[in-house]
Amino acid sequence: MKGIYWQKGDTLDYTPKEAVEYGQVVDLTTRIGVAASDIAAGEQGQLHMTGVFQMDKDGSEIALGAALYYDKSGDQITTTAEGHTPAGYAAAPAAAGTGTVLVKLLG
Repeated sequence: MKGIYWQKGDTLDYTPKEAVEYGQVVDLTTRIGVAASDIAAGEQGQLHMTGVFQMDKDGSEIALGAALYYDKSGDQITTTAEGHTPAGYAAAPAAAGTGTVLVKLLG
């Protein structure tokens, strides 16, 4: 088998069943993407698949480099893997009680 270069992959085409707003986290089961713009239901748009994004988190302390997961029901980032979607890793530490963390997406 040969691999033929298709695209860089920083963004991927995505057609949602429901409208997605710019910046909204999209759960792709094995990773997340972030909407690059508003995407209407049934219309094709793009998801960012690489980069560092500031996202809401649970109240826990997070160390630089910690594995991060998307808690879809809470719509926030957590360090708890069980039942959550891999998101990436912490691009900077985040203190307990703070509301956000910098997430380096898995890509």
